[in-house]
Amino acid sequence: MRRVTLFVNGASHNGKVVAVYGTLADLLSVASTKFGIKAASIYNGKGGLIDDIALIRDDDVLYVSEGDNFVDPPDNLESPHEFHSWAHTDWITLNVGGRRFTTTRSTLVKEPESMLAHMFRDQDVWGNKQDEQGAYLIDRSPDYFEPILNYLRHGQLIINDGINLLGVLEEARFFGIERLAEQLEGVIKNSQPPDDHSPISRKEFVRFLLATPTKSELRCQGANLQGVKMLCTNAEGASLKGCNFEDPAGLKANLEGANLKGVDMEGSQMTGINLRVATLKNAKLKNCNLRGATLAGTDLENCDLSGCDLQEANLRGSNVKGAIFEEMLTPLHMSQSVR
Repeated sequence: MRRVTLFVNGASHNGKVVAVYGTLADLLSVASTKFGIKAASIYNGKGGLIDDIALIRDDDVLYVSEGDNFVDPPDNLESPHEFHSWAHTDWITLNVGGRRFTTTRSTLVKEPESMLAHMFRDQDVWGNKQDEQGAYLIDRSPDYFEPILNYLRHGQLIINDGINLLGVLEEARFFGIERLAEQLEGVIKNSQPPDDHSPISRKEFVRFLLATPTKSELRCQGANLQGVKMLCTNAEGASLKGCNFEDPAGLKANLEGANLKGVDMEGSQMTGINLRVATLKNAKLKNCNLRGATLAGTDLENCDLSGCDLQEANLRGSNVKGAIFEEMLTPLHMSQSVR
């Protein structure tokens, strides 16, 4: 985006800073609105007629007429060139977190709604503090500020290796540079690795299990535990929701004697699993496939087995006190449980 300062032909006061978009006709329309005239021609500071929008550069000073010839503005202390000099092209040094940056005022005000634009659009409007060398003090991270300053200079987001994108994003938000913040959010999102939904191996699961402190919560939701052997494992309170214990080759998972108190195994596939003498007190086994499972001697006290498929499951000697057997997919025969 380019910005120019417009004056009425022959005047050196009451200029208007406007953004240049579209065609020359669009700029004339903006000038007409700003000055309340019927703008027909635009001249540069030397009286040259502008007949193509491509001839206009950033920070140009232009004169708008209603069709009359160029009139040289009066030469006084507040000529447009002097106004333009301090408002747009004078050099400014910033002391950001102890590091010095030198740039022009026009660079700092390129995002008109940003904090930097409000700080430096007019001289001393914010009463900005300066160090002993006259540099304006800004208490922010210089590493994160540098990419923002470069973005204002050339409009491109370039970040050196080793610079945290989240830090730059925070600075962009702080200074109110919304377009840069949106761009950074997209870059950060695209740089995140995709969610890995691939199943973990039995070896990996056992490694995770052994590395988890006994008082910590273990979550293995949706894990692929085909044919896993976890005899006498302590997985109390673990989340094994939606896990697959069924091996296509026919190898049956073995959790005999495991401590599975309060475990959440809702929706898991456990055909033929061996849970003999395991403790499943207060466990959640809703909608599990337990066809042909061995639950002999298993403690199922207060276990929620709603919606389970227990066809041909062996529950002999199991403790089903307080267990919930609602909405069973197949009838539960008394011969399957004697206790």
